[in-house]
Amino acid sequence: MRTRGGVNFQLFAVQGEGRLERQIKGRLDGLGSFPRLKASGANGDPLAHRAYRNDDVGDVPAAFAVVDTWLRDELGIRPLAVGHRVVQGGPDYVRPVMIDDAVMANLERMIAFAPQRQPHNLVPIRTILANYPALPQVACFDTAFHLARPAVSEGTHRPGGESNARWGFHGLSYESIARTLPLVAPEVAKGRVIIARLDNSSSMCALRDGRSVESTSAFYAFGAQTSDEIDPGTAVFLTSGSEIRSGLSDAYADAPEPDASGALLANGIVERLAYRAGLNAGLLAAALEGLDAFVFTGAIGESSATIRACIAERLGWLGAVLDENANAQHARLISRGDGRIPIYVLPSDDELAIARHTLALLLNRPSSQ
Repeated sequence: MRTRGGVNFQLFAVQGEGRLERQIKGRLDGLGSFPRLKASGANGDPLAHRAYRNDDVGDVPAAFAVVDTWLRDELGIRPLAVGHRVVQGGPDYVRPVMIDDAVMANLERMIAFAPQRQPHNLVPIRTILANYPALPQVACFDTAFHLARPAVSEGTHRPGGESNARWGFHGLSYESIARTLPLVAPEVAKGRVIIARLDNSSSMCALRDGRSVESTSAFYAFGAQTSDEIDPGTAVFLTSGSEIRSGLSDAYADAPEPDASGALLANGIVERLAYRAGLNAGLLAAALEGLDAFVFTGAIGESSATIRACIAERLGWLGAVLDENANAQHARLISRGDGRIPIYVLPSDDELAIARHTLALLLNRPSSQ
């Protein structure tokens, strides 16, 4: 069977005092069907749009080679270090770490906890190890953000058991939102907040004072995931002047934009997603013993006014009242003033979180999670 996947990458200039400035964003996708490289600059101007034969770019290592050649030979970029998203870090990795043989062996053992995700996360690490064995690499863990949860919320942590759901998903996304909230909504940042990260692979998290209290298992907008499809993964390359993020694309990267087609509504996909999100909101509100704000993030959460409206309707019992005009305009605050619970739409920036952690380790600075 053909797999749909690819390599995403971004460049950030490292300015004075470690400030990261995004410069290039790109993607090589269509593996197994029609490989194509697209990249744009910080202002959105196109930098590359190229097609390749499937025989030449048939898997992730080959895609990495194409991107690496373009960045090194045409742009003159020489990475100083590489940071990776790793879904499962187990109970021991509470913060990002430099990858060595011992860490790599531990990450291999963690495959039992995330058999559909962890192997794909490790592909970029192995590829870079093979091509650039002396290049420092950093692992940033999605599980680490959730490790401070109350012990009562934890599972058994046995490979193959229900602990798969109890570890928590998408921790780098939630870390990014927790870092953003004090800047855009300081009045609720230390309160009880539910974040719905809605994408092809979705999950939700309850925060109190910016820390994970409870989280859900992953759920999928376009159906159950199958073993021949690729889960998300991320790697970040730091250079003396820039940072590159690359990795595996979402399993459903070719799924249609929900607001662009009535087919999703007709097939009941929107209603199923809204039902699951509403159900999880009730569970998380109970864990928080109340609710002070609700946040939408993720590709679907940020772009689909239709799905946000369907979910907001299910939050009415919690005191949320949607502002239809603000929602249609994709405003930051999409709730009405007469509602008790503010509803926000905030972009998460997993790439920047990984870059910050990687740079902190390179500079021997403390790396917060």
